[in-house]
Amino acid sequence: MPIKQSAVKELRKTKKRTARNRSAKSNIKDALKKVTKALQSKDIVAARAAAQEAVKILDKAAAKHIIHRNKAARKKSRVFAAIKKIEADKRG
Repeated sequence: MPIKQSAVKELRKTKKRTARNRSAKSNIKDALKKVTKALQSKDIVAARAAAQEAVKILDKAAAKHIIHRNKAARKKSRVFAAIKKIEADKRG
C-alpha cells in the first residue's frame, strides 16, 4: 500500500480510471458480439443496425483514448467487410 498522500490519491485515481475503461471495453465487446450474432443468423438489417451502434461505441472509445484509434478503425473495417461478404453471398 502507498504511504505518501500523493501515492494514495494516485491509487484512487487509477482504480477509478480502470473501472471506467473496463466498462467501456465491455461495451465494445458486447456491441461486436451483437454484430457477430446478427451476421451468423444472416440477418443483414440487424447486422447493419448493430454495426452502426458498434461504430458509435468504438469511435467514442477511441476519442477518449480507451483504445487506440487504429484498433477502432481495424474493428470497424472488419465488421463492414463481414457485412459486405454476407450481402455478396445472398446476392449470388
